[in-house]
Order: sequence, then C-alpha cells, then structure tokens
Amino acid sequence: MLAFLFATVAFSIDAMLPALPDIAAQLTPDNVNRAQLILTAFMAGMGLGTLFAGPISDAIGRKPAIFLGTAIYIAATIAAIFSQSIEFLLAARFVQGLGASAPRIVGMALIRDLYAGREMARISSFVMMVFIMIPALAPSIGAGIIVFSGWHGVFVAFVLFALVGASWLGFRQAETLPPSERRPLRLATLSAAAREVLSNGQVMLCTLVLTLGFGQMFALLSSAQQLFGETYGKGDNFPAWFALMAILSGAGTLLNATFVMRFGMRRIAKWAYVMQTVVSAVMLSLVLTDVLPMGLRFPAFFFWAVSVFFMAGVTFGNLNALALQRMGHIAGMAASIIAALSTIAATLIAAPVGLLYDGTPVPAMTATLICSALAWALMGRLRD
Repeated sequence: MLAFLFATVAFSIDAMLPALPDIAAQLTPDNVNRAQLILTAFMAGMGLGTLFAGPISDAIGRKPAIFLGTAIYIAATIAAIFSQSIEFLLAARFVQGLGASAPRIVGMALIRDLYAGREMARISSFVMMVFIMIPALAPSIGAGIIVFSGWHGVFVAFVLFALVGASWLGFRQAETLPPSERRPLRLATLSAAAREVLSNGQVMLCTLVLTLGFGQMFALLSSAQQLFGETYGKGDNFPAWFALMAILSGAGTLLNATFVMRFGMRRIAKWAYVMQTVVSAVMLSLVLTDVLPMGLRFPAFFFWAVSVFFMAGVTFGNLNALALQRMGHIAGMAASIIAALSTIAATLIAAPVGLLYDGTPVPAMTATLICSALAWALMGRLRD
C-alpha cells in the first residue's frame, strides 16, 4: 500500500515520457526541448508542496493529509486533460506536483511513526523494491494509452491511479499519529520545529546528499526519451527498454534491504556513490573520446543508465532514515523540509541539464559525475 502511494510520483513522471514527443509537436513545435519542462514543472510543484504536507500531517493526522493532497492532485489532473497550450499544461502539472507531495512525504512520516534507524531503512528499501515496478511499467502503460486516446488519456490514468491509492489507504491503514501527539499549526510551533531541523548538521548533510542524488536522476529522466529515441534509435521500443532498466536497478533496493542491518546505512550509501563516480567517469571518457565501436555504444549507455537508478535504490532509503532517526517527534516537519529542499534544488540541477541536451549523453553524464563525486565527499562527514 505504501509503495503504491509513493508510486503516485513515479507514475506521474514516467508515464508521461512516451507522451513528450506528441506534446512537443502539438504545443511547442518551435522548441521541442520545452516539453521536458512538463517533468520539471511537476517536480518543482512537488518540491514546494513538501514544505506544507508534513506540518499539515503533524497537525491533522497522516491519513487526512494524504486525502487532502490526493484531492488537489486529482483536480489539477482533470485541468490538465483539457490543456490546449503548453503554459496551461505546465501550470496544471505544477499544481499536480503540489498534491502528489502528500502521499510521498506523509507516507515517509507514517513509516517513521512505526520504525526508526536501520529498521526504517530496511522497511523503506522493501517499499522501494515494490515501488520500482511502477516505473518499470509506467512508460508501457502510457504508450498504450496514447495509442487509443492520445496524450490527454494519460491524465485520466493518473486520476484512476490516485483514487485506487487513496481508497486502499482509507480501508486498510489505521491512523499512526494519535490526537495526543499532534502539533497544531501555530507559527511559533512550526518555527521551533523548523529551526530544530535546519540546525541539525546530520539532517542538513543528508539533505544535501539527497539533492545531488535526485539532481542526477532527474537530469537523466528529463532527457531519457530523447536519448533512447534520437541518440540511440530505440524510440519505438523505449517503454520496454525503460522497463528493463527499472527492473534491473530494482536490485539495488533488494540488496540494501538485505545488507543494511549488517553494514549500516552510511557505509552502503557511501560506496554506492563511489561506484557511481567511477562508472560515470569511465563512461564520460569513452563517449568524449569516441573509442567505442558502434555496436557497443547503446549497451554501454544502457549499463550507465541502470547504474544511476541502481544508485538511487541503494541510497535514498538509507539517507532518509539517517536524516529522520532523531526527528521522530517532528517526523512530518522534518520529512517536509528534507524533501522540499532536496527536490527543489534537484530541479534546479536537472532543468538546465535537460535543456542542454545536444544529441549526446554528455550533459547528463557530466552532471552525474559531478553530483556523485560531491556526494561521495560529503558522505565522509556523516555518521550512523
């Protein structure tokens, strides 16, 4: 159930990927790269929404906050169905992201209500392992819908997906934050909680590393359709390749869930960024020197793309658990601040990288190399 709620965000991003060429042709034919903003507008809205979702859930409870966010998400999605301009669609996607922030952030606070430390990281990894199946299927689902009803039909699927998730939560999950532990939405209370989060060095370091991780992943997502289709000529089979990439990278969450209790959150995340730094440096060198034979160029790119998502599966659950392990009393506020800062800042990384797409993977690979190297350096300052 939690994986399904978390997947609202992934489905809202990945199911749109096959629609980008059609949207670009219809709404922004003079500048097709602007279609990528459909992804970053959603992520920017989600980043802003996370500032409010957690504190609201601390005040009114986890389930009501998720229901409120779902209602906003559905209303914006219905508006997007009737979009006739790129500007209106981007505005609808921004509001859609605002609503989608609730299942993501409040779901994390709900897990923290029940678990802490390495146990939280283990549970989060299992959630992510199931959740990864949605991105694996989403492009294929989106492509199938487009065949029958055009890109507008993808938004109808978003409405149905959100309704299923909210209904499942309503019927199957008990409220995890009792009234006696709720924190009213008073300025003084919110300010004190925010100061506590922002002044905690461990939390801020985790947030910065998450920003770098999200930034490189979003940068790849923004250019994925063009890279697979235009650069490597795999556009017709893009949903299948994306599904395979997501399934293979899902092994990262399985490995993390298996070994995190033994090796610890920080150590596993650190070595994941070491791996990503080395892989990206090697791949960028191969691309820039143009030494790979034609038959190996796409397999090498595909291996690198899988490694980026594999890194996410190994690190994100651990970093969230590290950040929240001492914040249980203000889990909603802490989850909001962490997600808001990391998502908004990651969007500022990803959007320019996507717009720099030049027919090669060089911009995405360069961004990944820089982000992973910085994350590796910062991980040395974290403690379990």
